[in-house]
Amino acid sequence: MADRTTPQDGGVEAPEPLLPEESVLTLEEYLAMQRAIGDETRFQLVRTLSHNGPLSATELGEALDIEGNRLHYHLNRLVDVGLVQKRKRKEADEDGLFVSYRVSALGQGILAHGVEELMAREHEFVERYR
Repeated sequence: MADRTTPQDGGVEAPEPLLPEESVLTLEEYLAMQRAIGDETRFQLVRTLSHNGPLSATELGEALDIEGNRLHYHLNRLVDVGLVQKRKRKEADEDGLFVSYRVSALGQGILAHGVEELMAREHEFVERYR
C-alpha cells in the first residue's frame, strides 16, 4: 500500500482500518450481512423473527405471504451470513415440525443499529441536513 498522505500535504488520508486484528468476522462477512438485510424480504423475515421469537418456515410464510421456494431461498441466505439460526429437532414439535428459525445476536444487532435506528431517527437527520 502506498504511503499515507495527510490533508496538510494536499493528499487524501485513508481512514484507519475498521476491524481490530483479532476480529471474529472479516469485513467481507460484515458486508455480506449488510447486503443480505438490504433485501426487503430478508429484512422483513429478520424483523418478524425478532418480534416473535423462533418460528417455523410455515409460520413465516403465512405471516409474510411468501411462497415456499422463495421463502427458503431467503431464509438460507440469512442463515448463510449468520443473521438467522436454523434449529433442527430430532423429534417433531406439537405442530409436527422439525425445523425452526430464530434471529441471531448479529441479526438483532444489525436490525436494531442499522435500518430500524435510521428509520427511528429519520426526523433528526432531516433537520440536521436541511
